[in-house]
Amino acid sequence: MKLARLSFRRRKPAARRKAVVRVQKPKKTLTPWRRLAVMLVFMALVSVLLGRALDMQVLRSDFYQAQGEARQLRTVTIPAHRGDIVDRNGQPLAISAPVKNIWINPKRFFRQIRSPQGKTAGDREQEDTLASTADSLAWLTPVAGLLGLDSKRLRQRVQRNAGREFLYLKRQVSPELAEQVLALSVPGVAAEAAYHRYYPGGEITAHVLGFVDIDDRGQEGLERAFDAELKGRPGRKRVIRDRLGRIIDDIERITPVQPGRRLQLSLDRRLQYLAYRSLKSCVLKHNAVAGSVVVLDARSGEVLAMASQPSFNVNDRRQLTPQATRNRAVVDVFEPGSTMKPISIAAALESGRWKPYYKVKTAPGWLRLGAGLVRDERNHGDLDVGGVIEKSSNVGVSKIVLGINAEQQWGMYNRVGFGQSTGSGFPGEAAGHLSRSAMDSDFARATMAYGYGISVTPLQLARAYAAIANDGILPEIQFLRTQTPLPGRRVMSAQTARELRKMMQRVLGDGGTGKRARVANYSVAGKTGTVHKFIAGGYAPDRYLSIFAGMIPAEAPRLVMVAVIDEPRKGGHYGGQVAAPLFSEVMTGAVRLLDIAPDRLRSRQLLVVRARHTTAAVRPEGA
Repeated sequence: MKLARLSFRRRKPAARRKAVVRVQKPKKTLTPWRRLAVMLVFMALVSVLLGRALDMQVLRSDFYQAQGEARQLRTVTIPAHRGDIVDRNGQPLAISAPVKNIWINPKRFFRQIRSPQGKTAGDREQEDTLASTADSLAWLTPVAGLLGLDSKRLRQRVQRNAGREFLYLKRQVSPELAEQVLALSVPGVAAEAAYHRYYPGGEITAHVLGFVDIDDRGQEGLERAFDAELKGRPGRKRVIRDRLGRIIDDIERITPVQPGRRLQLSLDRRLQYLAYRSLKSCVLKHNAVAGSVVVLDARSGEVLAMASQPSFNVNDRRQLTPQATRNRAVVDVFEPGSTMKPISIAAALESGRWKPYYKVKTAPGWLRLGAGLVRDERNHGDLDVGGVIEKSSNVGVSKIVLGINAEQQWGMYNRVGFGQSTGSGFPGEAAGHLSRSAMDSDFARATMAYGYGISVTPLQLARAYAAIANDGILPEIQFLRTQTPLPGRRVMSAQTARELRKMMQRVLGDGGTGKRARVANYSVAGKTGTVHKFIAGGYAPDRYLSIFAGMIPAEAPRLVMVAVIDEPRKGGHYGGQVAAPLFSEVMTGAVRLLDIAPDRLRSRQLLVVRARHTTAAVRPEGA
């Protein structure tokens, strides 16, 4: 067995080891000049900061304050409350309710969406690179949902107007909905105060009141006529807005708001509803194209009711078409037909050449005047002047006016307001047509005497009849209620007016053409009219206007009404068949609403009492 060899290494003596000595370098110390340089740098920085603070806080504090306010302090307009419109009894016809307009600042929207606060410059630069327009516009989707808008179209609108600072999203929304939109905290989306015009009567008062546009400016009707008084003057104030454009504080009022004037009309809402309902029913019953009604206070000339068909709901902007929005009672002109005869006879009575009891020969029922021919429906024989009105004789009235000179005839037409505006101030009012040169022809004078060759509006015709009702004084037409009516002007003597009213009462008698216009317990004076429509250069043989003009009570008239039905195609076409019943229906309700005392009730009561006594006297025992 071999034994392992053991080897021993001899260690070097300690003296022969290399000694390793670590030498520590001495610390460097700042030299005095370096220390001074550092101190100077720090002092310079402090000086700059102090100087900047001094400049901002003391030397140019006004400038920097103005710059800060320019970014947060804004001057905004305070919309003025448009004046309410009420009827003669104070009932509301047009009111303004507070709403909100939702708008957006597209420029701010894109800037804040892509560079929200809290990001570093590098982060913002990266986001501007990565963020797309589609991602940004996605913020508008919930806004579109609340406002009921098409999301795609809304995003396209905002994108097209990216460089603008103001864009309406939706106007006139409820304050509650506006709060929901603002709660979404979409950058750049804000709301402003506004007003929405509301009409409680809807289509019943639409033609008279008219309407306003979305900026609260009158466009039609009395809203336009009195726009200056109704709109008031907006105010101005300073406010502080936050970064989203929302008002967070009011600073001061610069200009106070001046609300619009409250307008009280002459209309009676109850009578307006009655007239509208009856007119609509008549137009539907006779399958007519259109119709209009005017009711005046005979003494003051105030318009108590005015309705047209077809109508429209002024609260629904989709119905605003030119055909529907036209106030036919003021804008449309027509030939008045036989309703012109009382005015023609007034000229004859005023001339002194005719008296109510004078006789006129109408046989054989026609009259040749040059190349023209005047006809009656049948031969009425000899008629007194009142009989000419009662039977509505064209031949009779032609002979009467030809018995006076042309100047007297034309003068009466002119004095009662034909061929000129009534001065009511209603926008678009027509003046009608009255030709002086037509007086040179006997045939033209004759046809004008029974309502052809002259054009009037329903309002003009009602005003002329108001002169007869008002003992010869032509009143001024007024749409505003007044305690002291404007003084009218005399156009005929009081005696002539009274004689005309007596003659016109015969129209509603058993032998007259207007029996269906009667009102129980009241005397009525009026005249029917039936006119062929002038279309395309000639008179249509089967297209008519049915007219009735009258007053109640006949002895001391309080109300004047004109009804015009355009092209009745069912149930007759004569004025006595179509327009006269409409007069009766409206006036039957009007005398009750206005508490007008009956002038024939007493005699009827006496007859009833006598009948009862007679019946009781002959009643058998035990009955």
